[in-house]
Amino acid sequence: MANNKTQCFTCNKEKITYRCKGCSREFCLMDLTEHQQRLKDELNCITNDYDEFKERINEQKLSPQNHLLREQINQWEKESIEKIQHKAQECRENLIKSSQICINDIEMKFKDLNEQIKQIRKENEFNEISFDYLRNQLMKMTQELNNLSNMSIQQDSKSFINDISIIFSKKPGWGKWEQNPITVAGGNGPGQELNQLSRPFGIFIDENKNIFIADHRNDRIVEWKYNAKEGQIIAGRTEEGKRTDQLNYPTDVIVDQQTHSIIIADSLNRRVIQWLNQKQQILIENIDCYGLAIDKNGFLYVSDYKKNEVRRWRMGEYNNEGIIVAGGNEQGNKLNQLNHPTDIFVNEDESIYVSDTGNHRVMKWRKDSKEGRIVAGGNGQGRNRNQLSSPRGVIVDYFGQIYVADYFNHRIMRWSEGKEEGEVVVGGNQLNHPNGLSFDNEGNLYVADYLNNRIINLLRMHVARLGNCLQSSYRYAIFDSYGLRRTTIERIYLCANISTLTIGTLTSSLSDKYGRRTACILSAIFYIISCLSLVSKYHKTS
Repeated sequence: MANNKTQCFTCNKEKITYRCKGCSREFCLMDLTEHQQRLKDELNCITNDYDEFKERINEQKLSPQNHLLREQINQWEKESIEKIQHKAQECRENLIKSSQICINDIEMKFKDLNEQIKQIRKENEFNEISFDYLRNQLMKMTQELNNLSNMSIQQDSKSFINDISIIFSKKPGWGKWEQNPITVAGGNGPGQELNQLSRPFGIFIDENKNIFIADHRNDRIVEWKYNAKEGQIIAGRTEEGKRTDQLNYPTDVIVDQQTHSIIIADSLNRRVIQWLNQKQQILIENIDCYGLAIDKNGFLYVSDYKKNEVRRWRMGEYNNEGIIVAGGNEQGNKLNQLNHPTDIFVNEDESIYVSDTGNHRVMKWRKDSKEGRIVAGGNGQGRNRNQLSSPRGVIVDYFGQIYVADYFNHRIMRWSEGKEEGEVVVGGNQLNHPNGLSFDNEGNLYVADYLNNRIINLLRMHVARLGNCLQSSYRYAIFDSYGLRRTTIERIYLCANISTLTIGTLTSSLSDKYGRRTACILSAIFYIISCLSLVSKYHKTS
């Protein structure tokens, strides 16, 4: 009889043993059970650590005022208010002082003139010349008195209050991307078929991950349903024209979530047009439009690449010229100027990010500001990491990181505000003149790959994908330590993979309550517990 016994690592006795591929040691069945119990206890400790961390997150939510940065912001607010109050009081005092000097001067002139009138009456010597003189003097004093109300306030564009903003000095570890883009629309060469695109420009992703594409050369807007093999034309007729049911080289498209209509930058027709249930309405005419954006309050923003400006309109009120919110000071490279602005993005605090294409930079204009600030590029045209080359698409994630389609460098760049250079998200030989950018509701990035006539999707790496990251050797290290056969292991892993479908739904529901990152961590724990539960089940039946 063959001796298949080896020494148990724990009891040191010759027995039938089972290898734990986690620690590469041999255990007898009894000691293996104890070994697995220790692993379970360790998992419980990890779970408790995560629970404690979750409590810390909740504490931070309930009492964020204890944060040191918040105290610094409060101090800045207090000092800024004091500076403003001091400046206002100084101006009030100067106003009173200046007004009093003018009034005293006029009063002196008036008294002198009044004495002259008394002297004329007393001497009884006057004629028409005297009257003309008196009238002229009185008229001059009247004008001087009226000019007191013509005093004005001169504003200096240089603020005497230091501007502040919050900068993430540490790059978030959650901002990593899969390096193999997936083609989700087009990619079948240029053409007019429903599975083709021709030079796509701006894109918009709705909450169902449907893609709305400005199919530039086909003079149409295409909606590409999630996971569909082809799109459907929802605006335009694949032939250029000026009728309201036609488009001419559209450059951007957005969806108004309130009215469920689409708004299109109909570039060569020089208009912004709205489509709702196949009915069209011209919103803005005579504008060399390029990029579109809607803020949280429903205001519509449009970039004008010839006037070098961005204007804002209240939704539904288009019978005016709108308000200039960026540029508008002729073409140039100063901080209050733009040069061929293209794509735009508006964040939660209504700051506007503008791809200042002709200046090879991205500008950020805060609400009601008189000039912008360079947040990407601005060091001339080039391929270095502190440079851009005719940037197009621009979008900002929830970390405040700025993503830019670096058009002639064939890459997507990511910049953290305040940093001198960016980093390449994707590039090399994977893109050909990237154009529009958009995020879906999971933070995955979509790119209009212009000369490749397709839309690609860059998936964001999540902790919820922990199951996919479990290498086969690690899986077998867990499962083999229970003495399970390979066929049983594969059945368990198949069930575990099925459970990952549930994890996606779990993550989505937990995100609403705890935020996406916490939800991913909790889902990962759920995955591990599910695997161990399956192992226990098959261990009992095998």
